[in-house]
Amino acid sequence: MSTSTTETAGNIQVVKPTVAGHLHDYWGRVRGGDIGSLPAILGLVVLCLVFGIARPTFFSATNFANLFSQGAAVIFIAMGLVFVLLLGEIDLSAGFASGVCGAVMAILLTDHGWSWPGAILVALATGLVIGFVLGWLCAKLGIPSFVVTLAGFLAFQGILLVLLSGGKNISIRDKFVLALANNNMSVALSWIVAVVAVAGFAAAQFAKIRGRASRGLVTEPMGIVAARVAGLAILLFAAVAVLTKERSINPLIISVKGVPIVAPIIGVILVVWTFVLARTRYGRHLYAVGGNKEAARRAGIPVDRIRISVFVIGTFMAAIGGIIAASRANSVDPNSGGSNVLLYAVGAAVIGGTSLFGGKGRVFDAVIGGAVIAVIDNGMGLMGFSSGTKFIVTGLILLLAASVDALSRRRSAATGAR
Repeated sequence: MSTSTTETAGNIQVVKPTVAGHLHDYWGRVRGGDIGSLPAILGLVVLCLVFGIARPTFFSATNFANLFSQGAAVIFIAMGLVFVLLLGEIDLSAGFASGVCGAVMAILLTDHGWSWPGAILVALATGLVIGFVLGWLCAKLGIPSFVVTLAGFLAFQGILLVLLSGGKNISIRDKFVLALANNNMSVALSWIVAVVAVAGFAAAQFAKIRGRASRGLVTEPMGIVAARVAGLAILLFAAVAVLTKERSINPLIISVKGVPIVAPIIGVILVVWTFVLARTRYGRHLYAVGGNKEAARRAGIPVDRIRISVFVIGTFMAAIGGIIAASRANSVDPNSGGSNVLLYAVGAAVIGGTSLFGGKGRVFDAVIGGAVIAVIDNGMGLMGFSSGTKFIVTGLILLLAASVDALSRRRSAATGAR
C-alpha cells in the first residue's frame, strides 16, 4: 500500500503522505514512545464520561462554566512551569510567588487607590523580577533549582505575611479585575470569538502546508488538516452552544450566560507561547538545551541566558495565575498561592505530557493537564468525596503520568526514537 504521493510544483517535487500513511506513521511514533498528550486526552474523556454518568449535573452549563474558573489559575501557573520543566529544572516557589504577585496587585488597588492597569503591570513586573533572581542564582552561581526554589517557597510565604501585615485579608473591589475570573462575554461576542478562533487555526494550518510545500518539504495530507480543523470547530461550537444557555436561577433578576472571560485569555496565551516554542529560534534553543545542555553549549547557544529566561517566564505566568486567583476569590490572604496550588500546577504539566527529564513538552500539555485536575476536583466534589480522597486520586494519576513518561522514554531509547 502506498503511503505517499509526489507532486511537482514548478521545479520542486513535494512528497505528500496519504491519510493512511500519515496515520500509520503516527501509530509508529506512539509505539516508539512518542505519545505526547494522548494519555491525558483519553483520560480526560474517560473522566468526563464517568462523572457525567454518575452525576448528570456534571454536564450542565453551570458546572461547565465553573470548570474554567476552577482550573484557570492552575493552568496559567502550569504553562510557565512547562518552560522550566523543558530544561529538566523545577520551580517549587511558583505557588507562593503567584500569591505574592496577587497581593502586590491587591495592595495597590485597595490600600493605595491605584487603577487596575498600573496595579496589574506592577504585579507582572514583580513576577519578572522574582524569576530573574531565581534564574540568575541557578545559572550563574550553579545552585540547584530545587534548593533555590525551595528557599523561595519558604521566603515567599514570609513575604506574603509581611505584605498582609501578619495575616489580614485584602478585599478586591475593582470591577475589571473581578471580571477576569467571574464574568462572561456576551452571547454574540462568544460566537464571534469561536468563529475567529476556528478561522485563525484553519488559516495557520493551511499557511503551514503552503510554506512547507514551497520549500519542498513533506506536508501533511489535506484530509488530516481538514479533520483537525473540523474537530476544533465541533469542540468549540459545542462548548459555546452550552455556555450561551441561561445559567441563572432567576433570569428576571440577573442573566448569566456566555463564555467565561478567562477562557479566551487562556486561548490567547496558549497561542502566543505555542508560537514561541514551535516557530522561533528561542524555542529551538530551549528544546536543544533541554535535550543536551553540553551539546547546546558547544553549538553556541547561550545556555545560561536560556536557563534564566525559563524562570522569568515561569514566574511571569505565576503572576498571571495569582491575578486570576485573586480575581476569583475577590481577595488575597496569607494562604494565596499555598495549599495545593503548586502541586496541582506541577501535576497539570506532567499529567498533560511534559517530561520531568527535560526536552519534551508543549504549553498545550498544561491546558490538558489542568483540565484533568479541574475535572477530578469538580467531579469528585459533585459525588461527595472528601478532600482526602481527591488528593489520593490526583496523586495516583500524577504517579501514573510520571510512570508513562518514564516508560515512553525507555521505549524511545530502545527504538532509537528522539
